[in-house]
Amino acid sequence: MALNYDTIMNWPFEEVEQSYAVKDSILYALSVGFGHDPMDTHQLRFVFEETDFQVTPTMAVVLSRPGFWSRDPKTGLDWKKILHGEQGMTIHKPLPPSATVVAKTRITQILDKGEGKGALLFTERDLVDKSTGDKLATLTATSFARGNGGFGGPGGPQPEPHPIPDREPDQVCDFPTLSQSALLYRLAGADPNPLHANPEVATAAGFKMPILHGLCTYGVAGHALIKACCNYDATRLRSMNLRFSSPVYPGETIRTEMWKEDSLVSFRARVLQRDIVVLNNGRAEIAA
Repeated sequence: MALNYDTIMNWPFEEVEQSYAVKDSILYALSVGFGHDPMDTHQLRFVFEETDFQVTPTMAVVLSRPGFWSRDPKTGLDWKKILHGEQGMTIHKPLPPSATVVAKTRITQILDKGEGKGALLFTERDLVDKSTGDKLATLTATSFARGNGGFGGPGGPQPEPHPIPDREPDQVCDFPTLSQSALLYRLAGADPNPLHANPEVATAAGFKMPILHGLCTYGVAGHALIKACCNYDATRLRSMNLRFSSPVYPGETIRTEMWKEDSLVSFRARVLQRDIVVLNNGRAEIAA
């Protein structure tokens, strides 16, 4: 299938408006592991409104998303073979507990890896508080279109992944996921893909059971950073970028491994039950 380079680079994304309430902020926090320890008052501030309430910063990645635009035949994309390869987030201001936000996605680059090697699509969107005009976050993502290489487009240069130090991590943080985590997150993350809920769809795709959303794993790693590096002060997490390397099954325990160097934290995450890295090349910026 031939990717339509000019069409995609000029894709007419519409501005997406989304309203959320405090209960939505709480549902998101619950879906990425906050409240796991009911006696931890630090976690409580993310899931109980009668506290010094804070919104989980990684919730920004699920707000005002553009939808399944890649399924439009005019793109020429083989959408069934598209994978979410990388996710980035820069926080400009803390997310309000409830708000109406707007964002418009844009394609920033498309790279042709060659025939049989796929293509990379880079997107970006700014999340803005509609009532104040404040820019809250900038979200970036890289999609790997496995079925669309060799269309004759530019081949590079391709951004280099953030290196992980070749030594033992300075700190680790383990969070178990629930057996119903994918079902919970599909509500919080507004992602209805049946791959995360329907066993028949999951097994047809080659998985033993429905898998956890990649962005849910992203949120769990964000929780670990907020706990281990920010002492549960979410306003200190300024940016977070990573690569997705393997799926997670609901019920597995995610260990986030962290290497600290001043305000920079390198990190990756692995599933303990299978000893496999599921998030890699992570880079986070932490304010003092």
